[in-house]
Amino acid sequence: MSHDSQNESPFKGKTGLTRLWNALHYSIDGLRAAYRHEDAFRQEVWLAVLLIPVAVLLPGTGIGKALMIGSVLLVLVVELLNSAVEATVDRISLENHRLAKRAKDIGSAAVLISLANVAAVWSLVLLG
Repeated sequence: MSHDSQNESPFKGKTGLTRLWNALHYSIDGLRAAYRHEDAFRQEVWLAVLLIPVAVLLPGTGIGKALMIGSVLLVLVVELLNSAVEATVDRISLENHRLAKRAKDIGSAAVLISLANVAAVWSLVLLG
């Protein structure tokens, strides 16, 4: 066994339906963990629960509705990635460090931009 393969996950070799099944369960575990441990993600989920049905029910084109829904889902994706970065940084060290702060601040900025995107998309779709 090469040195590189010793550093990889033992789950990397799975293929086909086993890989898909495992990936589904890992994803569900990730969603549960984010909802349980991340206040911002929980708030954004509830925002999505409110906004997605509103987007579906509002009059408009399918493309407009898709853009509105997609912008909301993008917030959840970005928040999940931000939470993963924060957890990784905290796993490495809880000490204050300029690089840890930079990583967390950049993740936070990504969430802010995704939220601004929601406002922009919804405004453009609804107001023309």
